[in-house]
Amino acid sequence: MPRLRRASPVVRLRWGFVVIAMVLSVFAARLVQLQAIDPGDLAAMAADEGLQTVTLPAQRGDILDRNGELLAESADGKMIIADPLLVNTDDEGNEADRAPALARFLARRLDVDYFTVLSRLRRTDTRFQYVAREVPAAQATAVVAAAADKGFSGLSTQRDPIREYPAGDVAANLVGFLGTPDSEGVTTPLAGFELAFNGLLSGTDGTTTYSSAGGTRTPLGESTTTDAVDGQDLTTTLDRELQWYTQRVLRQTVEGSGGESGVAVVMDTRTGEVLSLADYPTYDASDPTDADSDDLGTRSLSDVYEPGSVEKVLTLSAAVDAGLVTPRTKLTVPGSLSRLGTTIHDWWEHGDLQLTLAGVLAKSSNIGTVLTADKFGNGQLRRYLKQFGLGAVTGVGVSGESAGILPSLAQWTSVTQDRIAFGQGVSVNALQMAAAVNTVANGGVYVSPSLVSGSATTDAGDTVGTGTTTTHRVISASAASQTARMMERVVDPDAGVAPGAQVAGYRVAGKTGTAQRANSDCGCYDGSFTVSFAGFAPADDPRFTVYVVVQGPTNGGGGGSVAGPAFSKIMGYALRRYAVAPTGTKASDLPVEWGTGDDS
Repeated sequence: MPRLRRASPVVRLRWGFVVIAMVLSVFAARLVQLQAIDPGDLAAMAADEGLQTVTLPAQRGDILDRNGELLAESADGKMIIADPLLVNTDDEGNEADRAPALARFLARRLDVDYFTVLSRLRRTDTRFQYVAREVPAAQATAVVAAAADKGFSGLSTQRDPIREYPAGDVAANLVGFLGTPDSEGVTTPLAGFELAFNGLLSGTDGTTTYSSAGGTRTPLGESTTTDAVDGQDLTTTLDRELQWYTQRVLRQTVEGSGGESGVAVVMDTRTGEVLSLADYPTYDASDPTDADSDDLGTRSLSDVYEPGSVEKVLTLSAAVDAGLVTPRTKLTVPGSLSRLGTTIHDWWEHGDLQLTLAGVLAKSSNIGTVLTADKFGNGQLRRYLKQFGLGAVTGVGVSGESAGILPSLAQWTSVTQDRIAFGQGVSVNALQMAAAVNTVANGGVYVSPSLVSGSATTDAGDTVGTGTTTTHRVISASAASQTARMMERVVDPDAGVAPGAQVAGYRVAGKTGTAQRANSDCGCYDGSFTVSFAGFAPADDPRFTVYVVVQGPTNGGGGGSVAGPAFSKIMGYALRRYAVAPTGTKASDLPVEWGTGDDS
């Protein structure tokens, strides 16, 4: 029998290299396929083989008042999720349509729609479906346990913070609210700080991806996690207690006068910090769906109106600053004034009056104000009003603020100036006007108002807050002091029109406003009014500026009788809350008339 000869070692070695090269080529080709040719298909295959990705919600930052009191917070909550495959499998592992029964159970126990849940539980292309979001933790745990007791499978929970508004309607007009979670469990901010500072508050959700088998996480399987980054807190300048009180007084004032709506502002005179910015009607941020859609915004920033006679504070202080008049300037005020085809009247009928400039303000004479404004040079009054902040947004960081209307220099005629001098033909928002009057209180220096403590950047890219406060001088300190003394005469029961705005024990400087309301439908005044009162105290060392506005009162009252008492209550509360002592000095006694023996 012939012997088999083995190949030489060299030949065998060569064949070995060939085999190894072929094997490596197969591996290389597969590697190229995995990494470059069809990664999408590969990912889909991996998902089919049991990879699950779950969102790890970031905790939304709190919204706080100036003292750290909560206006909005994220409480402990959970999402309930379902694995449709396990839901529709019986105890023996056989396919079973258990979705209808489970959907009925969940609809009874949770605030969810039966048909929406049913469609999710019947999905066959996924093993992860949201059933409910932002469920209180204890409730979510109890529902899942009860479902298991009834023999249902496939439900589980994950952390999902709940947004709560412990202050209810307090500052809801500024705080805003979140919408209902969508089909993917994502909530959208819809108003206020929640909307304007969403990026800062929301943080960044994380994810965890893991392999599973039979609906159960594989202990040693693939797992990757990107941690959530929680949102930052937003601290406001608001005083929650003062805001609560201001809202209650405003509501009583609007309802008591038969008005449509109202706003009230409380500012720290020296810093421009807004301690209260109230709207009425408003809403409960915990249940915004129960409110009228018109009440879900911030009227004090978005609604504009003609300010009426409060404007006279700006006009007359500018005239004093320009050296055109003094508080004792003598004016003869006729019963009517004809100007280029129009006739200007005062709010009360009278013959010729001998009023000082202080008397023009105390009695709120339109005619006296127009006669004073005649002394301005071309465009001079407009330049002052622009410096007072009219015609520009305050930029406090709330979406939807209106700049109002200050006619351009090209539109500025003598007739325009006559009307604007006493508060017609120009429009403002409430915070804008409060900041303008506050300029007089602050010694003639405009300080930009703030709603945020420190600084924060809105989603629009604007950095706002007390850390970005700006100031500029509008009128001299002397002109501001003289104007304040004239404003004191407005609340004097013997000289002025608003004794109801007095605050017991304190010197008060203020001004009433009663303006006809323009109707955009007819392009005319519709017979209704905007009434208001703006002022500060103590008059000789101002600490707070308060502005109250009521739209459409039907009781026949004006700024002094409707808004004046509300001003008194709010200002009195603020002074007591912050322990501001009366100055103990004598109130202004500037003469309001001349030629009658009291003009010394």
